[in-house]
Amino acid sequence: MARTERALRAPLWALVLCAQAALGFSVGGQHEGTCDANGSVYFVGEWYFLDSDHCTQCECTPEGSACSRTECTALPAACIHVSHYPTDCCPRCEKIGCEYRGVVYELEQNFQPSECEQCTCDSDGIARCLVADCAPPPCVNPVYQAGTCCPDCRDGPNCYADASRDRVIPAGRPVWVDSCTKCRCHDGRDAGYWEGNRVATCSRLKNCAPEAPPTKKED
Repeated sequence: MARTERALRAPLWALVLCAQAALGFSVGGQHEGTCDANGSVYFVGEWYFLDSDHCTQCECTPEGSACSRTECTALPAACIHVSHYPTDCCPRCEKIGCEYRGVVYELEQNFQPSECEQCTCDSDGIARCLVADCAPPPCVNPVYQAGTCCPDCRDGPNCYADASRDRVIPAGRPVWVDSCTKCRCHDGRDAGYWEGNRVATCSRLKNCAPEAPPTKKED
């Protein structure tokens, strides 16, 4: 009887081993031809990214996982808004253009951030500007008006009568600043004058005593 039972068990055990081999399982229960990664099981031929590094992609092969790291391409030179998403390997460029003094401009856009500047947003993302070069105004009291770049002499050309700079006289003609002293502002023929000292040239009569200013009579 015992010999008969042993004879029957041998073929059954062989059938179990054959069934396990056909299903791809080992005797210990581990699936053959798979790869363990990211807490999951991948079959041969499957591709996956590592959870710990979204730039590393792997393929499950009969020999195990074969992995390679993705190299990110360079972002456009004019990229001014870059986003990094947790599930992405490489950063994304969300916006291209130029940022100038906190304002974003489109590529090739011309803009005027101030009255004296004319700028262009170039294709490399850099704003390049031309700044107006204002000539020195021919007066000592120029005024900046809204919408204009360079100052203007609202009262016309003028200069200081003397070094005290207390009195301003008009240009273009001699001016008697007192009964003995005649002054004249430099004009456009005096090259470079308005870039430096803006005081008139004065001449004084010889042996002349300036008249005292009239005194106010008391009532």
